[in-house]
Amino acid sequence: MPRNRPTLFPATAHQLAALGERLRLARLRRRYSAEAVAVRAGITRVTLARVEKGDAGTSMGAYVAVLRVLGLQSDLDALGKDDELGRKLQDLDLPVGRSAPRHRTGGSPKVPESKEPQTAGPGKGM
Repeated sequence: MPRNRPTLFPATAHQLAALGERLRLARLRRRYSAEAVAVRAGITRVTLARVEKGDAGTSMGAYVAVLRVLGLQSDLDALGKDDELGRKLQDLDLPVGRSAPRHRTGGSPKVPESKEPQTAGPGKGM
């Protein structure tokens, strides 16, 4: 049964391919064989090849296992560490996780009632 592959934007596919290449180069710099890294990571040689190609269908766990074997697992701590957008949203005190107000369908929009006291109609009280 063929597995589903996630659809990626080209920039994201390029990022994954670049990550895979960096992992391959890190392995080669350490003079580790692909077989040794695969065994130590607890994955197959085929899965390691997919990681090094930046395959989006490969589990995140396989990437993490390879990073651990290469001694690069601390690099994961930097991911999402400085959440600038999240901090700006927090500073603006915007509601998070709330749904947008529902729009009424059909009919005319409801006009809010005035809070001012009602005056007598024309011809009364004058």
